[in-house]
Amino acid sequence: MVSRKTKAKPFSFKPEKKPGPGRSRGRTGIMNDQEFMRIALELAARGTGWTSPNPMVGAVVVKDNDIVGRGWHQKAGGPHAEVHALDDAGKRAMGATIYVSLEPCHHQGRTPPCTEKILSAGIGRVVMAMRDPNPDVRGGGAEYLSKKGVSVTSGVCEAEARRLNESFIKYVTTKQPFVTLKCAATLDGRIATRTGDAKWVTGEMSRKFVHELRHANDAILVGVNTVKVDDPLLTARRGAEKSKDPIRIVLDTHLSIPETSKLLRNPSGSDTLIITGNSESSARRNAILKTGVKIIDAPVKDGRIDLSALMPRLGAMGITSLLVEGGATVAAAALQAKVVDKIYFFYAPKILGGDDGVPMCSGPGPALMSDSIPVKNIRIHRFGDDVMIEGYL
Repeated sequence: MVSRKTKAKPFSFKPEKKPGPGRSRGRTGIMNDQEFMRIALELAARGTGWTSPNPMVGAVVVKDNDIVGRGWHQKAGGPHAEVHALDDAGKRAMGATIYVSLEPCHHQGRTPPCTEKILSAGIGRVVMAMRDPNPDVRGGGAEYLSKKGVSVTSGVCEAEARRLNESFIKYVTTKQPFVTLKCAATLDGRIATRTGDAKWVTGEMSRKFVHELRHANDAILVGVNTVKVDDPLLTARRGAEKSKDPIRIVLDTHLSIPETSKLLRNPSGSDTLIITGNSESSARRNAILKTGVKIIDAPVKDGRIDLSALMPRLGAMGITSLLVEGGATVAAAALQAKVVDKIYFFYAPKILGGDDGVPMCSGPGPALMSDSIPVKNIRIHRFGDDVMIEGYL
């Protein structure tokens, strides 16, 4: 089904507003576990862009079928969702049920274990959407609470919870970032004209969504040709809403980025990384380093940065999610290296009508259609007149 009015948000959960009297109940006056958990997931989504490398987590405390406490993990290093929700509930938490979108932690990190907070609040039942995917701590919170006499239910709205934290899940299980490839093209598959003009392929609503994606991801990656042609800022601009700029990553095999580039001169709250295969010291390299930009030497394969080798290095730097916004060459390289987990392909109702524009991917493809890359779990969205295909590889 095509959604005709899709808001510019990267997740399907809408932020939950504080309800007025009676709004916490369903049509029959009784809400079930799934309904309460979906509210917890809506709250969790409020942490989009702010919690990395931690997951997004939401929690609601329910007593006598009324929500008496709400909370979500607001930023890495800050209190977890359960703490906010239990503090909101206060004494009303005694004997209540807490719905949490991820297994409560039972380890000491930058914050105390949430299991102890749950026990001290007198919670009688814990309902969680999914176990913690981190192999180092998985199951510990649930088992501890069960041993202490708390009723524990798991797997409520698990599919939705896993989708919300897909980047976190991949990162903690593989130590590599979750990679999303974004492309915008005309109906005949061109991302720019023969002159390189690409302003604008898609409409304003699509572009707003892309800024939501930038805010949601730890880093954004482009090729040096995109920098030379467009001179982009690669920041997240969400209007009146506060944004987090992603780390800007430029693939620049021969270290040819113009010294006048905005990426080298524009102040931002995040770093800019130049990935190069040119490790030789030079006046250009020293000039770039003086701007505060970091240069990282990486392996080269077939004359280009080896993306397969780069991903573990980015993961070691704490980058959990990566948005690839490069041009045709970078898109093709990412697909051929098999590092892409998810795609967002936008199609605008425009036709160039020639074969000399810039295609979505550049370079040789497979000889047989049977060797094409299958896309699974498709969702189709509308942004104004644009159509976006979301899917997984």
